[in-house]
Amino acid sequence: MEARDHELKKELAATLQARGELGPEYESALVDSFLEKVEQRLDSTMDRRVRRHLAEQQVTAARGPGATRPPSAAAAGATAGFGERFGFAVVSLVLAVPLSAIGVVNAGIEGLVVAWLGIVGVNAVHAAHHGRLFRQRERRRAVSGWQE
Repeated sequence: MEARDHELKKELAATLQARGELGPEYESALVDSFLEKVEQRLDSTMDRRVRRHLAEQQVTAARGPGATRPPSAAAAGATAGFGERFGFAVVSLVLAVPLSAIGVVNAGIEGLVVAWLGIVGVNAVHAAHHGRLFRQRERRRAVSGWQE
């Protein structure tokens, strides 16, 4: 890809040099020519990406609905679920400090208790629903064949 970037830089330098030699009356034609080359480059890049995406979809469809991901990806999904839960817990604890301070300043010990009940409640709801939602997402992915 770097060679193509180098080619594009050379084209830009040539366009700027031609503008300097030909003058501003040819500027519009030179810019249009350069933009056409950039557009061709983008089109070829997008075509490659679309072909690759279609090939991946065909491979996924050929494997069948039960094998949407290879076993190594399934194991990675399990660790991603742990990472999400761990991240949520860490964020909750980080936010607990200012929430505790706000609760104590505004309502004393009762405010602190309410703040921590809210924090514990949000984490409990997240933990309870995470497993069920994760299983539903996997079931939908297996049925539709699309990866999220």
